[in-house]
Amino acid sequence: MTDAQDTAADPPLRTTGGGPPDDVEPAPIPLLEPREGIPPVVADRDALAAVVAAFAGGRGPVAVDAERASGYRYGQRAYLVQLRREGAGSALIDPVGCPDLSSLGEAIGDAEWVLHAATQDLPCLREIGMTPARLFDTELAGRLAGFARVGLGAMVENVLGYALEKGHSAVDWSTRPLPEPWLRYAALDVELLIDLRNALEKELDRQGKLEWARQEFDAIAAAPPAPPRKDPWRRTSGMHKVRRRRQMAVVRELWTARDQIAQKRDVSPGKVLGDGAIIEAALNMPANAHALAALPGFGPRMSRRQLEQWQAAVDRARAVPESELPQPGQPLTGPPPPRAWADKDPVAAARLSAARAAVSALAERLTMPQENVITPDTVRRVCWEPPRDLSPEAVAAALAGHGARPWQVEQVTPVLVRALREASA
Repeated sequence: MTDAQDTAADPPLRTTGGGPPDDVEPAPIPLLEPREGIPPVVADRDALAAVVAAFAGGRGPVAVDAERASGYRYGQRAYLVQLRREGAGSALIDPVGCPDLSSLGEAIGDAEWVLHAATQDLPCLREIGMTPARLFDTELAGRLAGFARVGLGAMVENVLGYALEKGHSAVDWSTRPLPEPWLRYAALDVELLIDLRNALEKELDRQGKLEWARQEFDAIAAAPPAPPRKDPWRRTSGMHKVRRRRQMAVVRELWTARDQIAQKRDVSPGKVLGDGAIIEAALNMPANAHALAALPGFGPRMSRRQLEQWQAAVDRARAVPESELPQPGQPLTGPPPPRAWADKDPVAAARLSAARAAVSALAERLTMPQENVITPDTVRRVCWEPPRDLSPEAVAAALAGHGARPWQVEQVTPVLVRALREASA
């Protein structure tokens, strides 16, 4: 049994100094102002050079965060970057005024970057020239340590005993100038990030999971950019209602037209045309703009010109040759959906059921989410095409071949071997 399994039943820490008395739950202390005040927004070359010099001369890890304008602007670009480092203080940088932050990325490139939910921010940071060599993800650390709530506010409160104001998380960060309350909120997001990192490192070490976390962080830092999604129009909300190939072509044409308009106008696609409207048009296949106007989402406030451009997309879908119509579903690159296993391969279905139960029990013992113990996709792939030899060595090799980290292979292999053997007996 590992140290992690020995300590899994222990309650998670409340503060860096240890848990509170059993009969007292101290109220979190509101964190209202950054300790050095709100830093000025850096929006020109000279101010950026000063920040680069300050952070290059700082010490220890660098807290990094980014704010996007999801739901307001096209894409996921950063509209504000926040940093904090001992010896340098905090900085707020406007990527609109300073679109190339590669000099800053290089200045702190050797330091450990501390981010919360790193995979959300790394793509937009990469776009402006900032890529960490190593990192510490406080959200992922919280998951591995067994915290039930891993949002930044909840983590800061539960671990450090401070309350962050989170009222501006979904505002339009492309607004210029940015209001002072928003800047205060942004600066506070990195104010305690390094303190949180240090406390979580201690907790992970106490549970025997620190090396596990390091392997996860290294995997995130080394991961290449995600490739473009294939057929992104298939993710239109309500797509499950669309059954016929001609209707799918309508969704594809409307989605593509909407995306082009949204990109040109730099607005969120949902502000151009809602997913619900696209699905309604696909299901009803309107013959003309007048019929289209009667459908939900194309109401009376839509101009004649707009209606005609959407109807043109519907007409293009009508004209697509039968041979070029989209196929139902997406091409499978792995096992079929689990709901189909019982019919296609009952033995594989039994393996999957046993493996899921085994992983669930292991996750409970380790006090962490199942998907962090091992990804469901990895479990499905191994169960669909297991090694002929169900030895620990063969199963371990199969897990590693699907991208499992060494700590995951070590923990999952014994329970998976047992489950596969029992299901195959």
